[in-house]
Amino acid sequence: MTKICMVSLGCPKNQVDAEKMLWTLQNAGFVITPEEAEAEAIIINTCGFIEEAKKEAIENILEAAQYKKAGKCKALIVTGCLAERYRDDVTGEIPEVDVCVGLGANAQIDRIVSEALAGNAQNHFGEKLELPLNGERILGSYPFSTYLKIAEGCDNACTYCAIPKIRGRLRSRTIEDCVAEAERLAAGGVKELTVVAQDTTAYGEDLYGKPMLAELLRQLCKVEGLHWIRTLYTYPDRITDELLETVAQEPKLVKYFDIPLQHVNADILKRMNRRGDRKSLSELMQKIRERVPGVTLRTTLITGFPGETEAQFEELAEFVKEMQFDRLGCFPYSAEEDTVAAGFADQLDEQTKTDRMENIMEAQMTIAGRKNEEKIGQVTEVLVEGWDDYIKCYFGRTPADAPEVDGKIFFMAHRPLTIGDFVTVQINDCLDYDLLGEMTE
Repeated sequence: MTKICMVSLGCPKNQVDAEKMLWTLQNAGFVITPEEAEAEAIIINTCGFIEEAKKEAIENILEAAQYKKAGKCKALIVTGCLAERYRDDVTGEIPEVDVCVGLGANAQIDRIVSEALAGNAQNHFGEKLELPLNGERILGSYPFSTYLKIAEGCDNACTYCAIPKIRGRLRSRTIEDCVAEAERLAAGGVKELTVVAQDTTAYGEDLYGKPMLAELLRQLCKVEGLHWIRTLYTYPDRITDELLETVAQEPKLVKYFDIPLQHVNADILKRMNRRGDRKSLSELMQKIRERVPGVTLRTTLITGFPGETEAQFEELAEFVKEMQFDRLGCFPYSAEEDTVAAGFADQLDEQTKTDRMENIMEAQMTIAGRKNEEKIGQVTEVLVEGWDDYIKCYFGRTPADAPEVDGKIFFMAHRPLTIGDFVTVQINDCLDYDLLGEMTE
């Protein structure tokens, strides 16, 4: 049987695409292996969002190319955002790549791989009009926790972002389709569902004429077997009172808001083609904390956007200290081809962008450390993710920790636990972004 290995990079949305392709391949008779050295075909599912992601993708492609020289690999295939964005450039500049597959051709991945292995290698690109998000998937390393992708594409047109050019316009799934997949996932053992899209709060605008995230979440909460449901990528200008009320009232919805603010200075936000200012965003954060008691607030920020003055950066830094976010990620601005912002004349140098990012993250580390210290003595529910053989204890996540992007809790238990179970843990100490504790009955 022909063995295939897929390396998937980038965001959770890309991971869902990879899982669907893996199912298509397995259903066509291919054997899926995690080992590149064993595979006759290697697929690199790439991210192409920012410069660092592109570098990582190219490094993985070149590493996989070595197995064509000294391994079993007969076909090297590149899919995902980098493939869609650069198309023929990938095979033109990296001759080891046999096939480049655009997002609109993912559904034909089994036929494309077969053709490549037979020596009929050619690039495939299709129209990004369909919404091939339903159907089966091969889940990643944690079968009890996965993502539900509720829409494809984006209409926001932020000036720094290439996603609309890569992924196309907003295309929402129906509520019924999303719920049907959630039911299949829950029946297969999924207990934690993380809802994702480029902008989850825009969900439904194209189908229903208005945002429908709150209604979708209420329907997902009815799915038997799901224990935690969280939502990522909620944009500030679409966080409604209805959404806040839904998160506050539904027990299955973890009290967690991931809000990519990017900046707070009004002029910078306007140049980003985003709405709001420091005052309105401060009021929103306060409103969320009032309406959803015990909420965890996460945000992402960009430093060094074209034209960002020292005063505008200081406004952002002061906002971070004032808001005391529970979770925060910060990235230096990356000028991406074919974006409006890349054409702005007042680009900042890389050192300034990086220095400002490090300034923000240093301040956030202090905030996160203090917030973790305040949790000592508290008791929290924990999703068991595994056993750490080095320090001889279990580890998992609390409701305040999203998969892959937040911290973990390491804890002792007085009996054997099953991976994927929910247990109660008392927090006894903390280490940077992680917590330490002991299971209680």
